Amino acid sequence: MGSLYIDRQDLEIKVEGNSLVFYLNANREGSAPIQPLERVIIIGKLCLETSVLHKLCVNNVSVIFLSGRRLAFRGMLHGRLHRNGLLRLKQYEKSLGPFCLVFARELVEAKLSRQISLLSELKDLRPDFKYEISNSIKSIEAIREEVIRLDNIDSIRGFEGSAANSYFKALSLVFPPSLNFKNRIRRPPTDPVNSLLSLSYTLLHYELVREVEVIGLDPTIGFYHSFDYGRESLACDLVEPFRPDVDRFVFDLIHEKILRESNFAYIETDGQPGCYLKKASRKKFFEKYEEWARDNRPIWKERVQILARRILNG
Repeated sequence: MGSLYIDRQDLEIKVEGNSLVFYLNANREGSAPIQPLERVIIIGKLCLETSVLHKLCVNNVSVIFLSGRRLAFRGMLHGRLHRNGLLRLKQYEKSLGPFCLVFARELVEAKLSRQISLLSELKDLRPDFKYEISNSIKSIEAIREEVIRLDNIDSIRGFEGSAANSYFKALSLVFPPSLNFKNRIRRPPTDPVNSLLSLSYTLLHYELVREVEVIGLDPTIGFYHSFDYGRESLACDLVEPFRPDVDRFVFDLIHEKILRESNFAYIETDGQPGCYLKKASRKKFFEKYEEWARDNRPIWKERVQILARRILNG
């Protein structure tokens, strides 16, 4: 058990020995051992003693806080991080040199290749849209060929945006029309597919923030995504090639009818209507996400380790 999701309002969490213990209205509801944990995801309103956070930090367990209704990221807590100052110094040096262009081309080429692979697989499931999806694949293939020859990061970003338009136009065709998924809409998500994509991308992003911080890199200094105050640009970089994997995960949730339109609610928050998973459906999502992430975490971790070695030795 590497992850623990806590999504129950008004729960009280305490430490007893080497376990987290859960109480509701002073009644013991259960417990979980701390030793096998790598991350705890806390959702919504609950109460926990500071000793819980101390114990998790000592055991190098990361804690991620999400809001209760929209599952928006609120913060992350780690224990002791790697203190490799030389690695960060090298990272800053590389962020000002030709490494950025090389890395950007690699990232985008890998992302486009995965987009092509996914669409090629999905078009066989929708022979009625085979022509439209094939045209999108051809457009992305042509863009990929251009990207590997470009010598300007802004140009790469522009071509990547064009590929995204073709990609999501095709991807929207493989989902049931009743879900009303027309294109990628981030904030707020307007339909069940965008809701699942936003939540899954968020979780993946902070999986990579964790790996970046644990190894000793600076998550705010990227090579493809430019510096933006408060943004973990390096994690944004590393997420890019894995986005089509998330898209496939979301497609499977819908295609296999694990989640349906009835699992979502339309809620207005701060004057903006959005589509979000109902509370009763979140357990089902997190179970499936954890199954998927468990298989992929070694790949994500290895990608960060390879980057760290390139920064130090390249």
